Amino acid sequence: MKVSCLHENITKGLSIVGRAVASRSTLPVLGNVLLSTDKSGLKLSATNLEMGITCWIGAKVHEEGSTTLPAKTLIDLVGTLPRERIDLELDARTQTMQVACAEFTNEIKCIASDEFPVLPSAEDDHDLEINVSNLREMIDQVVFVAATDDSRPVLTGVEVKIENGILTFAAADGFRLAVCTSSLSGSDDTHVDVIIPARALAELARIIGDESDVVSITMPPNGGQVIFRVRDVELVCQLIEGKFPDYQQLLPDSYQTRVVMSTEKFLGACRAAQIFARESSYAVTLSVKSGDNPGEDRVEVSANAAETGSNESSIESSLDGDPVEMAFNVRYLTEVLRVIGTPDVALETNGEASPGVLRPVGREDFVSVVMPMHVGR
Repeated sequence: MKVSCLHENITKGLSIVGRAVASRSTLPVLGNVLLSTDKSGLKLSATNLEMGITCWIGAKVHEEGSTTLPAKTLIDLVGTLPRERIDLELDARTQTMQVACAEFTNEIKCIASDEFPVLPSAEDDHDLEINVSNLREMIDQVVFVAATDDSRPVLTGVEVKIENGILTFAAADGFRLAVCTSSLSGSDDTHVDVIIPARALAELARIIGDESDVVSITMPPNGGQVIFRVRDVELVCQLIEGKFPDYQQLLPDSYQTRVVMSTEKFLGACRAAQIFARESSYAVTLSVKSGDNPGEDRVEVSANAAETGSNESSIESSLDGDPVEMAFNVRYLTEVLRVIGTPDVALETNGEASPGVLRPVGREDFVSVVMPMHVGR
């Protein structure tokens, strides 16, 4: 194997696939990046067995071949090299890769590529496509809600459903829920109901960045995996087995209180309150008050800390229904408000002991439910 490539190309490729390298594994090869010649270029792959990422970069192939190199060593080394052409030459007998750039020459011990797990590829066949900006927004709106502990594996993932031409993402962790939808053209006959690890979707969002392309999605016939491809990058991940909880019962059909306010002002008030809520498990109180005259309705956001002090913000609002006082985890509120995406947000509830339902005003494609906290008055 003998390949030449630009410093910027291999740097970008390593930054993409490096996120899939196993941090701890009994298999040394999972700490490596697979380099292989492919279609007159260089293919980089990494996997932790739950998620795999492959990236194709431009390169001049002098001799075909493949091997795996320690990811950290290669990434650290490339980061020190001049921004010039990098020449890679493998001694297949000793499994040693010579990495040369300008006046620098280095040799890295490799592990043979046949020890690296085989990653499935989407090839040219895919099940459906979705616009990058739509997919990124949907991921951003739900991925932070997924649980981070493994006590209930299904809650560490995002339920992805396609039915009647509608794509639905849902995530929950037992304390909150987020659901978003988007229409998919040409998918009326497609039915999908799977759970994708939230970490994999977060990585996908990072990879696609500000691309203005489409993402192709493939479900291999043997099942158990999903493959996403955008331009020269593929991400494959194992699906989570199990049944996602039925969350429809958490979405009330009616409300006793609905208050509309500026998303920016509500977010600002929550950020300020969070500073003072750290000592009280991040509990903040929302007091929805009715004014005597039109335009005088208010939402008061407050937090108290015995050692730090107290905070209170008053936000102009529009109230429909009964005044109410309730408490929520302010971190949950701020995370939702960051992704609402509209100038105004509506907060609905059926009382102080009922969940709070947050909706973007003017859009019906997103809803979030936050369970209340019980604090001493």
